[in-house]
Amino acid sequence: MSNRVEERIQTPADDDSRLVSSCQQGEIDAFEALVKKYEKKMLNVAYRMIGDYDEACEVVQDAFLSAYRSIKKFRGESRFSTWLYRIVLNLSKNRMAQVRTRGAREAYSIDAATETEEGSRRMDPPDEGPSPLEQMEKKEVDARVQGCINGLDGEHREVLVLRDIQGFSYEEIHDILKIPDGTMKSRLFRARDALKECLKKVVGDL
Repeated sequence: MSNRVEERIQTPADDDSRLVSSCQQGEIDAFEALVKKYEKKMLNVAYRMIGDYDEACEVVQDAFLSAYRSIKKFRGESRFSTWLYRIVLNLSKNRMAQVRTRGAREAYSIDAATETEEGSRRMDPPDEGPSPLEQMEKKEVDARVQGCINGLDGEHREVLVLRDIQGFSYEEIHDILKIPDGTMKSRLFRARDALKECLKKVVGDL
């Protein structure tokens, strides 16, 4: 029984290890499997960090390209997913600085950010459950919540995104960010407090 439990627990990490090992031997299909496995999760993180769908897509593409170029240097000292999240977060913070320099500080919702002259793309398929009115209200709330997240500085934003939106444990966040537990919890407290105050102002208007 214990052997079965151990095998079940180790399987995801083992799968990544096998794929990474194959990648390091030049098998492109193995890296494509890693991309397929993690691209949506990475896009969610990048979008919540940056607040713009197109910018987030570019960041994730750059992150996977960087990971592919550096895969032979990966020594397995952390999980592949942890290593990849770290790349995405660093590139997201760099892109945030570029966006601020361009003066693009507008908040976008998940849906509104994808509307272009060429048409409308969606980050996720539409939910057939809610009525059109409910969907419109949800869009507006999402936009205002993301706007408040955008108002946080990078250090506070990344902790909030990882903990409260992505649901990572404190241990996982520590592995990704490489910061002391006290610093991490302090940033999270400040981020939550700032987000709460912002939401009181903007969501209360609905």
